[in-house]
Amino acid sequence: MYTIKQFINGEGKFGHMFEVLIQFLILGSLVILTLETLPSISVSQKIFLENIDTIIVFIFVIEYILRVYSSKKKLKFVFSIFGLADLIAILPVLLFFGFDLQFVRILRFLRIFRLIKLARYNKALNRVQRAFSIAKEELLIFVTTITSLLYFSAIGIYQFEHEAQPEQFGTIFDSFWWAIVTLTTVGYGDVVPITLGGRLFTMAFLLLGVGMIAAPTGLMASAVSRAHVEEESRELSKTES
Repeated sequence: MYTIKQFINGEGKFGHMFEVLIQFLILGSLVILTLETLPSISVSQKIFLENIDTIIVFIFVIEYILRVYSSKKKLKFVFSIFGLADLIAILPVLLFFGFDLQFVRILRFLRIFRLIKLARYNKALNRVQRAFSIAKEELLIFVTTITSLLYFSAIGIYQFEHEAQPEQFGTIFDSFWWAIVTLTTVGYGDVVPITLGGRLFTMAFLLLGVGMIAAPTGLMASAVSRAHVEEESRELSKTES
């Protein structure tokens, strides 16, 4: 018997059609968001686009209700990554019934989160999600290490440059901005060290930082490769069975 769960998961002819429709609507809603920013758009055209977007969101509401209804562990789905993405995508419509319309308009930027919904329909994106799960401990260590490095660097440059440049390096928070811009090699040039100690400290920080920034790339590449192998193994097992 064909069930709602099979339909909502894209199984069968109608399920696949529904899956394609949702992907089309996600991209369509983002196109509408882009068109609304055109200065030449008329009031009537803007109202038309808003009405189309409202219809799209109501379809997302129906999809969300069906997914919650067909899920065995409803609470787990609601707080999952995809569940939260679905909820954020329909949030403006839900808030419309309890908040002023002007507040709802401010929430238009939430439509960008509908892109996350596409991950449900894309094997490559799902593979990346599994890769994050595989490498989460290593990534957590990296985030902790890079945060510690940034904090240490902010304190270090503050000690070297505070007296020479009290306006640019007035607080540790100001120094944190320098550390982030320097570590990411953006280099805006708005805040630069002028003391000998500050420049030597920056050289050491950059040499250490370049290696640190490159670390996650290798971790994710290895994790994605492992996720791909696991996916192929599962598909081979299904074929043999």
